[in-house]
Amino acid sequence: MEIDKKIIQKLIETLEDLKKSTKGMDLNLAEVKKEKEIEIPKNVVKSPIVGTAYLSPEPGAKPFVSSGKKIKKGDTVMIVEAMKTMNHVPSTMDGIVKKISVEDGQPVEYDQILIVLE
Repeated sequence: MEIDKKIIQKLIETLEDLKKSTKGMDLNLAEVKKEKEIEIPKNVVKSPIVGTAYLSPEPGAKPFVSSGKKIKKGDTVMIVEAMKTMNHVPSTMDGIVKKISVEDGQPVEYDQILIVLE
């Protein structure tokens, strides 16, 4: 592949113009703000499969969990429906429900965080 000399010359001219336009400006790259790192909590219950999440055993029924509720390892926290099969999702640890990350009837992906525990 041969690079056109006119393109290279144009790039060099553009860089020289950029240098001239920033001359006298104090460019401190250390002050550039960094994006916040996404903090992934360690105490979570994740979806074991792809499907639709349901927070209660049937429409209108009391939800399995709610914020502030204490749960034990093995307790059902919600149901994920996949291919007309209702799969109970058990808690992977003891804890208090800090946040429910999905809504009733929401599609979920494999390994998606469903519940955050304290």
